[in-house]
Amino acid sequence: MTAPVETRGLTKRYGPLTAVDSLDLRVRAGEVYGFLGPNGAGKTTTLRMLLGLVRPTAGQVRLFGHPPGRLDAVGALIEGPAFYPYLSGRDNLRAVARHAGVSVSRVAAVLDQVELTDRAADRYAAYSLGMKQRLGVAAALLKDPRLVMLDEPTNGLDPAGMADMRLLVRRLGAAGCTVLLSSHLMSEVQELCDRVGVIAKGRLVAESTVAGLRGEPTLRLVAEPLAAAADRARTLLGADAVHVNGNGLDLAVPPRRAAELNAVLVGAGIAVSELRPQERSLEQAFFDLTGATGHA
Repeated sequence: MTAPVETRGLTKRYGPLTAVDSLDLRVRAGEVYGFLGPNGAGKTTTLRMLLGLVRPTAGQVRLFGHPPGRLDAVGALIEGPAFYPYLSGRDNLRAVARHAGVSVSRVAAVLDQVELTDRAADRYAAYSLGMKQRLGVAAALLKDPRLVMLDEPTNGLDPAGMADMRLLVRRLGAAGCTVLLSSHLMSEVQELCDRVGVIAKGRLVAESTVAGLRGEPTLRLVAEPLAAAADRARTLLGADAVHVNGNGLDLAVPPRRAAELNAVLVGAGIAVSELRPQERSLEQAFFDLTGATGHA
């Protein structure tokens, strides 16, 4: 099956600055794909190249096997919506539909999809930021696309607006639409996405499921005396599996070995106060992959 999105060696330079660097990306049909990276990582530039709004310096883009351009199968919301402030939400969508050559009969359907039917007659200027974002998604859905690209769709929204937008993305995915979602929010990607591509300084540094990026659960041990516990753990589990972290040990072994380890430590007279599974958060995985030291 032809992939909705595929790039090979996609590169964009602005003078000495390389915004996107040899990007190989493949989004599968029907998935919600998270494009995760800090601000300035190259996410928006990549989406603009996918849509044909920015010319690549090098490399290739294919959407459903075709070069980017005017494709009815693709809808997008990039860097926020732009509508006429004194027209209603409904009339704004009618204007977009006429410009795009879409029947205005689609307007009612997309307003219903984004749950704005009750506010469709209100002026756009009176909309909250979350409603404006949802109207932007409605415009992206006018052509009933098979692929929707959303650039930081929850950026600047309050918690209620973020929840509404996430619910909308879930519904799109459940309906079989392919969604390419760029974000710098770990919680958003973890909740919504089937697979994740992590981009840093224009390069794709990892691509996997959320579970794959987080890795297998490991063990956390707190015991006294700690040095003796570390020695016993190294003997049982191997030196490479034992890492001193603060007042305890991080053990790179599966949680099923907890009972065995506990028996060895207790048998040696070591007091075990904590022995539990631990999982690396998506945030920590992101920091490890990108070399970041704070919140993205």
